[in-house]
Amino acid sequence: MEEARTVAEAAIAGHEGDEPRARALLPSHEPKVRAAALGALDRMGRLTDDDVRAALADPAPVVRRRALELAIERRDLPVAPLLDDADDDVAEQAAWACGERVPPDPGTVARLARLVTEHDDALVREAAVAALGALGDPEGLPAVLAATADKPAVRRRAVLALAPFDGPDVRAALEQAREDRDWQVRQAAEDLLAIADEGGD
Repeated sequence: MEEARTVAEAAIAGHEGDEPRARALLPSHEPKVRAAALGALDRMGRLTDDDVRAALADPAPVVRRRALELAIERRDLPVAPLLDDADDDVAEQAAWACGERVPPDPGTVARLARLVTEHDDALVREAAVAALGALGDPEGLPAVLAATADKPAVRRRAVLALAPFDGPDVRAALEQAREDRDWQVRQAAEDLLAIADEGGD
């Protein structure tokens, strides 16, 4: 009950522009309160790079996830290091954040590609392959192609991630995906092949 009340207090501070109150809640021992305080400061335009930098290193995954959302537009704050986070949800959020940064930070594409091919969690692999598709960097293409042989949800995302790429390897992967046992994979491949064929007319 106390946590819920304090989270609500942080939200109210954000709506009322009460920076002192929001800042007073930043060091709360409750992770959800710290995350809410970050959101409150962001709402009132008083969130600083130092606030977000500290939150990216917070011991609580819920705070790190919130910080990743807030760090996307702050190019001086690196988000790629959290791709290696021990918490799968944080790593997934970091992959999404990396895909939103165009152009990507140096080294990001290689780190995303490693997640796609090596991470144990399918949701992380899915988020990473989606990020590679969003970035469209040729360096990430081999990992995207490899992901077309992953679990169904990852395969679907991988096929969609092929959209910004072209070449014989991409065409072959789409042709193979058109025969996939998952209908959504087949449909995505059909759609992309149709677009490619129209573009070639």
